Amino acid sequence: MKHSIIIYASQYGSTKRYAERLSTITGIKCVSRKEAEDIQNYERIIYMGALFAGSVLGLKKFAATVTSQELIVITVGLVDPQDGENIRYVRNNIKSQIPAHLYDEDKIFHLRGAIDYSTMGLKHKLMMKFMHSKLARMPKEELNAESKIILETYGKKVDYVDFNTLQPIVSIL
Repeated sequence: MKHSIIIYASQYGSTKRYAERLSTITGIKCVSRKEAEDIQNYERIIYMGALFAGSVLGLKKFAATVTSQELIVITVGLVDPQDGENIRYVRNNIKSQIPAHLYDEDKIFHLRGAIDYSTMGLKHKLMMKFMHSKLARMPKEELNAESKIILETYGKKVDYVDFNTLQPIVSIL
């Protein structure tokens, strides 16, 4: 097994939950992005990040520190990872966040997360309120998967975390 580390960037906890479970299953050390140091000692980096408007939390800044290591990117968001349109959108954003030599579609995975408005910070609550208000006025046929999930989950607590979805990732480690 390659010398690996799991680094996660979690805003409200779903990504951290997945990272900790992946660490338990594989025995690979797991740390938050803010605690990650000296990543040059690792051959493989598994970067797990929360999705915000299609961008992976902290990935661009982190990827700039990666040199020749293998990079596996795992996103955690609300939209169903089986939605092809959403996956293309997220992967295009990942392509713009990391250097070309690190981008490998076979090493990008997508997991579903959770949302709980009662734990959100004021800034995120206001952002979601604005987006919900804007999306609620749009014709339903113009809404993409992300827009629909924002409308569906607005103001609620929902949890789509499924640790069984880690299995394809475990199989390549």
